Amino acid sequence: MKVTVITISDRAFNKVYEDLSGKEIISILKDYDENIAINYVLVPDEKDMIFTALKENTDSNYILTTGGTGLSKRDVTPEVTEKFCEKELPGISETLRFESLKETKNAMLSRGYAGIKGQTIVINFPGSVKAVRLCTKVILPILKHGIMMINGESHHK
Repeated sequence: MKVTVITISDRAFNKVYEDLSGKEIISILKDYDENIAINYVLVPDEKDMIFTALKENTDSNYILTTGGTGLSKRDVTPEVTEKFCEKELPGISETLRFESLKETKNAMLSRGYAGIKGQTIVINFPGSVKAVRLCTKVILPILKHGIMMINGESHHK
């Protein structure tokens, strides 16, 4: 399995602070399965750079983004992801918000999107370490099954 983690943050990109959210996703994935191949990308909140980062990583089974799902003018990750994807996976984004609501009412303000581009599943996470910790753990049980389904393999394996 190959996963690309894309952190979308002006401040982390400009080294105002260290990207902890992307590193947290990577740590949880490695703890889950040390054989997962992980690619890491850091881009600012720029539509063209986000789109390019998504496009350059369609050789991954999953692209997990962190950041850019809030309400500020520069938060454009869901819009770019939706434009990039061919199909929506609303159950993933709905579940992430539902599970996040158990931790904070602010989850209602998250605009994360999930979809498919070719053979790649793309999922937006919020930008906080706490949020990505929860969201990553929520999707772990479906990672392998998602790959099987997108590859047209039987549900009964």
